[in-house]
Amino acid sequence: MLERHELEAFLTLAEELHFGRTAERLHVSTARVSQTIAKLERRIGVPLFNRTSRRVQLSLVGRQLYEEIRPAWSRITDAFERAVDAGRGLTGLLRVAFTGPAAGQLLVGAAEAFRTRHPECQVQNKEAHLAEVLPWLRSGEVDLALTYHPMHEEGIVMGPVLVREARVLAVPAGHPFARRAAVSVEDLARVTVLQLPDTLPESLREDRAPCRTPTGRPIALGPSAMTFNETLTLVGAGEGVFAVGAHTRRYSARPDVVYVPFEDAAPVDWGLVWAADGATARVRAFSETALNLLQAPARNS
Repeated sequence: MLERHELEAFLTLAEELHFGRTAERLHVSTARVSQTIAKLERRIGVPLFNRTSRRVQLSLVGRQLYEEIRPAWSRITDAFERAVDAGRGLTGLLRVAFTGPAAGQLLVGAAEAFRTRHPECQVQNKEAHLAEVLPWLRSGEVDLALTYHPMHEEGIVMGPVLVREARVLAVPAGHPFARRAAVSVEDLARVTVLQLPDTLPESLREDRAPCRTPTGRPIALGPSAMTFNETLTLVGAGEGVFAVGAHTRRYSARPDVVYVPFEDAAPVDWGLVWAADGATARVRAFSETALNLLQAPARNS
């Protein structure tokens, strides 16, 4: 096998046909170039260059080798440069998913700020159902997603919390809880709580549908739905209740569902997530831009 420095010395000398200029391009000594070519010729068994005191020319074998190697080496170096650009560069296309209209609105603002800072990088926004987020990240369909936290999952990175909002309980309009000013987390032991799909991380499923109350009382878990609208439809049909962020009262007002504030529940967190092996410079820069944009005191609705 040829070493990289041997390839570079041979290809550069084949183009320059001058040991001094070759050494300058490679930032090595002329003697180093001469030694490398001589070693390469000994391994091949024939001269690659015809040398005189006045000129350097490719031999027939040398020209054949150059014509066969040069295109392949160009493809290798071009591919490497594209990989470096994807990993470190701030150009190209960044694909960002969001779950729900509120996240979409936040994402529009973050994308505008990012484009102002990095005008050579395009941002493409794409709505996803919650159950689609991790498959899209793992397949490379999107580079990152603005969605609910926590998303503790192997191979997935959670960025910092961008938005924190009050947690409310979605209940059927005719349910006794609908007439109350507030509910407690302990009240979940008295109802059936709908679940998120089992394809989602256990951390997020437990956050929305815990098995027990803080004092240890068991909570009855009901069916799950693949989309958020399906979940609210199940709530309206009396199949159970479900904890959501307070923004849902504005974006998902329904005659069959009432949103009752919790008096003692932890807030609902939102943030960016991305695949660990996809943490490019673009992804990191977008996360930093979004954090700077939304780093005001935690939002509550």
